[in-house]
Amino acid sequence: MLKERQGESLDDWLKRAKACQVRELTSFVNGIRRDYTAVRAACCLPWSNGIVEGHVNRLKFLKRQMFGRAHLDLLRVKVLHAV
Repeated sequence: MLKERQGESLDDWLKRAKACQVRELTSFVNGIRRDYTAVRAACCLPWSNGIVEGHVNRLKFLKRQMFGRAHLDLLRVKVLHAV
């Protein structure tokens, strides 16, 4: 559904998932329904923030790796030259 951008099948999938009576899946469906417009847009629209999330993840990793070891100047060098 996500890979092929078939947002129109989201409602049917949510109904089937809710009907299966698996507690974890029902909880997941409830979470999707709370932010339905964003999930529907993610299923339909061609845009993604995956690249940005990857960079944020890399920066957080470097920050954790350098914690307590160096000052901002060394962290800056590692961030700029790690690309």
